[in-house]
Amino acid sequence: MKLWNDRRLQLSITRLGLEYLAAMLLVGVFAVNTGNNLLYLVFSLMVALFLVSGVVSRSTILKIELDCIEEGNIFARVRGGLRIRLKDGAPGRIRALELRLEMDQGRVEPGFYAGGEGQGAALVVLHARPERRGACRLRSLELRTAYPFGFLEKARRFPLNQEILILPHPRAITPRQGLRGESARSLSKPGVSAPDGARPFREGDPLSRVHWKRTAQRGTPWVRTFEDEEPEGLRLRLDLSLWSAGAAFEKELEHLSGAILQARLHKREVSLEIISNPGRLETRGFVPCWRALALAEAEEAPGKLADEKEVRVKST
Repeated sequence: MKLWNDRRLQLSITRLGLEYLAAMLLVGVFAVNTGNNLLYLVFSLMVALFLVSGVVSRSTILKIELDCIEEGNIFARVRGGLRIRLKDGAPGRIRALELRLEMDQGRVEPGFYAGGEGQGAALVVLHARPERRGACRLRSLELRTAYPFGFLEKARRFPLNQEILILPHPRAITPRQGLRGESARSLSKPGVSAPDGARPFREGDPLSRVHWKRTAQRGTPWVRTFEDEEPEGLRLRLDLSLWSAGAAFEKELEHLSGAILQARLHKREVSLEIISNPGRLETRGFVPCWRALALAEAEEAPGKLADEKEVRVKST
């Protein structure tokens, strides 16, 4: 077996391995100087153990290949999971592999794959924290092992050229009316069964459903809900021509992303209308709306707002 000159694998000696080598050489020196056969036997066993560590470490990283990487829903500045699927050619073998994924503009925590489960397919979830929304490139996946004794460490690298889409950070803010370039509208659907509870009053609710006792207790209008009442739908709107690239635009996208998340938690339908120079684009569903926001780019020139303010100052 190629232990030292395998081009596919990288071999390195750990700190424990260096200490073990120093002790092994010391025993060998004492054996030569004293001529003690017991020391020769101990030295031989230590050499064999060191070589076995390298051979077993190499075997644990062979016959395993990368199948695919599933991105899932990963938000900017939020810890999310990347699903790594592996093909195990020796499913009964103990692996003890550490997985390290390298990505642009973000950090991925190492994962662990034990092996020995007897299944040809393996799934490892790595937790990633990207820094910003948009396309993010995955550079490489490295499998590393120090099994079984930790003397020699083997590493195998899989080069990657895969892009994943990072969704905008879901800012926890209730959608506001009248904000420049964005509006949220909702239509409630009446129930057909007995009253089930109460919720805060929303625009469009009929006055006949006001829960007067709860309204008096809370000091704000509340309405009755019904058992068979269908979830309320949320409609969001974003006009890209009214925004220029910058922190304010990114904050608005995070605001809309948070509104979509709240709608998902409350099991409400959501739709997003994006107005741009090519035309209007309307998407429905949580994931399509998030992905549309992740790809959105402001269309207004960066200096347009400043020029308008300067004109207003001069005119006054």
